[in-house]
Amino acid sequence: MTSGPREAEARIGPIGALLSRLMFLAICLPGPVLFAAAATLDPPPSPTDFWGLIVGGVLATIVGVGFGVVGWRLVTRSRRDARRLSAAGVAATAEILTVANHLGGEDPGLELHVRISGPGFVTFEADTIRADDPALVPGTLLAVVVDPVDRLFAIA
Repeated sequence: MTSGPREAEARIGPIGALLSRLMFLAICLPGPVLFAAAATLDPPPSPTDFWGLIVGGVLATIVGVGFGVVGWRLVTRSRRDARRLSAAGVAATAEILTVANHLGGEDPGLELHVRISGPGFVTFEADTIRADDPALVPGTLLAVVVDPVDRLFAIA
């Protein structure tokens, strides 16, 4: 594969993966439940209530299935990355080249530009975001695990 380097998704253990997948499955359920309620209520709802349940079911299904699929794929990708790094990963070193403030999201942190080098692959540079830590300054060395085939990496 000739794609650029990619940082592994955050590691999720087997119990966390199971609980996450159950939660994402539960997110998908309200839409079909509204459809079932519209079809099986006895006595039948008024036409206004019936169409309200149908429209609510369609919207809840679209939103719920969208979030559920995205979340399920994120968990699957995290588990796959962890398996690949544990099977084919080699120990390497990341040298911090530059540090900048990162203000995206709810948790501000530091955006690091690092040079990753080690045995079995060509040295490459990548960006990562870490929690704010005064020890993260240019020149600091960090431990990394790299999959040499496609430059998947995880900073320890």
